[in-house]
Amino acid sequence: MSLSKLGEFALIDRFKRLIKLDKTVFKGTGDDCAVLKFDRKHYQLLTSDMIVEGVDFTSGTNPYLVGRKAIAVSVSDIAACGGIPGHCLVSLAMPRQTKLEFVDNLFRGMREVAEKYGINIVGGDLSRSRQLTIDVSMLGLVKKKELVLRSGARAGDFIFLTGPLGGSFKSGHHLKFTPRIKESRYLAENFNLHSMVDISDGLIADLGHILERSQKGAVIYEELIPKNKYALSLKDALYSGEDFELLFTLPQDAARRLLKKQKGMRFFLIGQIISGPKKILLVDVKRRCRELETKGFRHF
Repeated sequence: MSLSKLGEFALIDRFKRLIKLDKTVFKGTGDDCAVLKFDRKHYQLLTSDMIVEGVDFTSGTNPYLVGRKAIAVSVSDIAACGGIPGHCLVSLAMPRQTKLEFVDNLFRGMREVAEKYGINIVGGDLSRSRQLTIDVSMLGLVKKKELVLRSGARAGDFIFLTGPLGGSFKSGHHLKFTPRIKESRYLAENFNLHSMVDISDGLIADLGHILERSQKGAVIYEELIPKNKYALSLKDALYSGEDFELLFTLPQDAARRLLKKQKGMRFFLIGQIISGPKKILLVDVKRRCRELETKGFRHF
């Protein structure tokens, strides 16, 4: 069987069945970060992201933006768990003929994002390859009481987004996005979040991750979905991905309080978690309801 037939997440599940974890691991595969035991008040977060030429960017992409994205995607993962990033390793694989100016600009993008969020780049690895590939492993910390996973959504929770969706590739947002650390910290410190995920594979796919882990369903409303001005359609906003906004759920009393106290940030209410099967229902502008196919970006 080929990987294209098996699929990305089935491959992850296949690996997961073979992995044995010891008591130092609080949560392993299945969230934006692995969660490791650290001290009495904190967990350590660990995430890894790889970006590859021809998949995540093109050979003609500004190297500064490529380097920026390489760090930013891992910062977004840390934010999705309510944490603060701290240290990272960067591994680069590049063709031998790569120009030094290109590498300098690549690293400039990495360094600027790292400095903005107080991240130490503490090492990594170099290798030769036919195309540029960057792999970043990042550590963060989160207070135990502020940890947010995908598995805590409850029936009755309201579903929110931190920003509009769609048109990410057309606008260049997939290279220039701002990881939602500020929003994550505000939410984790002031509200009882039940679940959270960052939107990299698309709204429906990533909401599907929450529903799968939480064993719940959801209803969302077309008229409430915030669309970026570059979004080509509702479908683009629902499925395209690479938005790197946060999708989160919280109980109704907390949702009402959030809507009153947004502190200069914008949070968009788009629907509600429901009990029952793990499906997503869309109510359109004519109040018609239909079930959406849970799909999004897949590597295989």
